[in-house]
Amino acid sequence: MDLTETQVDTALVYDGGFIQVHKDHARLPDGSISTREYIKHPGAVAIIALLDNGNLVMERQFRYAPQQEFIELPAGKIDHGEDTLLTAQRELLEETGYVARDWMHLATAWPCIGFSDEKMEYYLAQGLTHKGCQLDEGEFLEVFELSPVDAIEWVRLGKITDSKTIVGLFWMEKMLKDWA
Repeated sequence: MDLTETQVDTALVYDGGFIQVHKDHARLPDGSISTREYIKHPGAVAIIALLDNGNLVMERQFRYAPQQEFIELPAGKIDHGEDTLLTAQRELLEETGYVARDWMHLATAWPCIGFSDEKMEYYLAQGLTHKGCQLDEGEFLEVFELSPVDAIEWVRLGKITDSKTIVGLFWMEKMLKDWA
């Protein structure tokens, strides 16, 4: 069965700094027409940064839309045309002050498929050296270490609720079990 929906027309509803909101009409598999509203997003990376002592590099920051603080993996938006590994390297240094000797791409995930084309690229970073934070203007966060065991427990306790971080931590948990 072909489940493809085909764009009939599109309208740009909002063009922001890095997202766009579109409202399309799409032909459905049965031939009918329906409205589809969605966000165009450049994509992002999330980094599982493992220190030599086995701890993770984590962040605590306030997120405006939900109006609360979150515990997160280091992450950031992909600049137009930027290689995702370069994004991960740039974001790790900017946000945490660390550079990594070893990088491995782990997975690609689509966090909001019902209303956004954003995709998240996950990287493992090891062999970390601290060089000093270079936060973007207007970016405020606290960087701290957390053991992998505590991080998974914080997910179970509801202290970590950010979906990109949960996905990354579950990848980390699987890797650590596979390596044991």
